[in-house]
Amino acid sequence: MNTNLSDLSEKEISERLAAASVPTDGPYPDGLLKDSLRSAAVLIPFVRVESEWHLLLIRRAEHDDDFHSGQVAFPGGGAHPGDPDPESTALRETFEELGILPQDVRLLGRLNEFVTISSYLVTPIVGVIPWPYPFKIAHDEVSRVFTIPIEWLADPANSEVRLRELPPPYQPISVIYFRPYDGEVLWGASARFTKGLLSILR
Repeated sequence: MNTNLSDLSEKEISERLAAASVPTDGPYPDGLLKDSLRSAAVLIPFVRVESEWHLLLIRRAEHDDDFHSGQVAFPGGGAHPGDPDPESTALRETFEELGILPQDVRLLGRLNEFVTISSYLVTPIVGVIPWPYPFKIAHDEVSRVFTIPIEWLADPANSEVRLRELPPPYQPISVIYFRPYDGEVLWGASARFTKGLLSILR
C-alpha cells in the first residue's frame, strides 16, 4: 500500500473510496439542530500541482446573514429540487461558484453523509479537475480560491481539536482546526470532511 498520498493514482483513490466508510455523526447535543436536515453536497477537488496532490478550497465571501460567511470551505451548497443526486448538486454549485464545467470534473467517488451544525446533511463528492484552471469566480459567493497539499493536511502536527463554545444551555463541543496555511484556516465541517477523506486514503 502506498504511504505517500501523492503517489496514489486516481484509480487507487476511487477504489479506496468505494471500499471504505467513515463515521459521520456530528458532535452536537440533542436539541441544537433543526428537526429536519436540509440536503447538500460539496465537491472535494483534487488537483495535481508540481507532481503532488493538493485539495482545492475556497474562502466564502463575507455576508452578515450567512452562517458560513468568510469561512474556508469546499465548493458546494444546498440541493435544489431538480438535482437528481448529490453529484449533480456538487457539480452545479461548483460551476456556479467557480465556473468549473461539470464535464471537466472526473468523479472518483463520495464519502458518507455528514451532519453539520447549520442543520445540513452534506454528501462530500470527490473529483479531479485540470490544473491550472481558468476559474470564473462568483465574487458575491467566493472571495478566494487556493490549494493545500494533501501531504501537509495528512501530517498530524498540522491539526488539533479545540473546544468551541455554544450558546447556553449547551456544553462546548470538539472542533477540528488545521494550522494556518497560506494565511487560511481550515476548520469545522470542512475539516471533518478532510479528516474523513484522509482516513480512507491512508
